[in-house]
Amino acid sequence: MRAMNKIGIYPGTFDPMTAGHMDIIKRSLRIVDNLVIAVANNINKDSLFNIQERINIIKSDISTINELNLKIDVVELSGLLTTFAKDQNATCIIRGLRAVSDFEYEFQMTGMNYQLNPNIETIFLMTSEKNSFISSNFVKEVHKLGGDVSNFVSKNTLEQLNKKNS
Repeated sequence: MRAMNKIGIYPGTFDPMTAGHMDIIKRSLRIVDNLVIAVANNINKDSLFNIQERINIIKSDISTINELNLKIDVVELSGLLTTFAKDQNATCIIRGLRAVSDFEYEFQMTGMNYQLNPNIETIFLMTSEKNSFISSNFVKEVHKLGGDVSNFVSKNTLEQLNKKNS
């Protein structure tokens, strides 16, 4: 019997990439053989970084964990997530949860995704306690107001934030 190659999709806007995102990425690699980080252009969000900048930041940030030659791809997500997941031959969608407030939205989205493609499972990973309060929006706001966000983002991401807000 041939072992199945488990491909997971970790979608998000990653604007910017945070320690919480990195935590979910590392833990996802224990579950799937290949991870596709799908960077979305969310028309409902006003992004600080354009899509290519976000992809470049993520690639740089994951380079430290990708030294192990793990199969991680970082690509732009356009269109429906379920269609993208099917095109990638994904077996699951990975979503991070920080708080109960995240659950209601994620629960609704999972239900819709299941109706669109019942062959792709959604896996929820709770963020670690130390990252549970970190959100990209908080990071952007605190940084813009002059606060220190170095504990919440990588050195690379902090440098990119400094360039944007200078």
